[in-house]
Amino acid sequence: MTSLADLWHIGVDAVGGDASVRRALDAQPIPKPDRIIAVGKAATAMASAAASVFPDVPVLIVTKDGHASGAPPHGQVIEAAHPVPNTASLRAGAAILDAVQTCGPHLLMLVSGGASSLAEVLEDGLTLEDLARRTQEKLASGADIHAINQMRRGLSRIKGGKLLGAFGGARVTTLAISDVEGDSLGVIGSGIGDAPENAAFAHDARIVASNAIARDAVAQAAGDDLRGNSETLYDDVTALAPRIAAALKTAEPGLHVIGGEPTVILPENPGLGGRNMMLALLLAREIAGRDDLEILVAGTDGSDGPTDAAGAVVDGQTWAPSGQKAIETAAPYDWLEARGALLKPGPTGTNVMDLLIARKT
Repeated sequence: MTSLADLWHIGVDAVGGDASVRRALDAQPIPKPDRIIAVGKAATAMASAAASVFPDVPVLIVTKDGHASGAPPHGQVIEAAHPVPNTASLRAGAAILDAVQTCGPHLLMLVSGGASSLAEVLEDGLTLEDLARRTQEKLASGADIHAINQMRRGLSRIKGGKLLGAFGGARVTTLAISDVEGDSLGVIGSGIGDAPENAAFAHDARIVASNAIARDAVAQAAGDDLRGNSETLYDDVTALAPRIAAALKTAEPGLHVIGGEPTVILPENPGLGGRNMMLALLLAREIAGRDDLEILVAGTDGSDGPTDAAGAVVDGQTWAPSGQKAIETAAPYDWLEARGALLKPGPTGTNVMDLLIARKT
């Protein structure tokens, strides 16, 4: 029987940044660009694929700290912080804006989730401290990515189509990996790869990977064992856990795949963890004592919150009463690690939100 972790890897591999960009360029070739700009958690993998097709084109990569391995040798790489921007994010934003303004006729933009935090040029009068404070407040409030990105667009000179508004060439090709519900280019990376209204250039924009593609790959691997495949992982984790557990308890034996991006409301001084670990811990409490359920919850980018884990795998034996304090303090990481439940795949080269894979026997 294929493990839940192996099934998760199958889904993630189907939306890898390198493979997704190669497929897109093979299926619909584009003219040689004058510059390649890749921004987001999957930027390195996406840029590597594009650079292999256009080996002598200048490449600028902006990605999350620790995600630069495998970058093209001639690429300029800037690593910055996520989910709260830092000084490197401002340096990256300035570099991207300059690259767009000085590009020749054709620009290739490669965009993936995380770009909102990783690159920024602030509107006049705003400081990095302002942006960091507002971002932290939004994250702690349990706001979804649409609300967070709406806030970011209002503070930025390069989001919401503003970056490409500085482009003076004839054509922009944007290939994007979607980490948002609805796969809207105006929301991915807060619209950093979107075109402004009434753009003076031709804009070829394509979504090359999404949560649906990852889920479908898991579903195909599940074969006749598949019992459900949906994108409904949208709500606060405290609401999702009892709802998902109740459905699984009464479901027929088999595999269930759910995608999306849950939210979590944090206490004033939260402990170490992320939304997927919190959901996994809450699910462990809901299914405690059962011998017929196993559940994986993990981010497809390989990370969950400011940690080295993507999420966790829990079953009916995972829960113990000491887990209640971890829930109340939003500190699931250490508790789950002590039980060997954490999933730590490292950076995956993609980012299509989260996957929950459950098996009932």
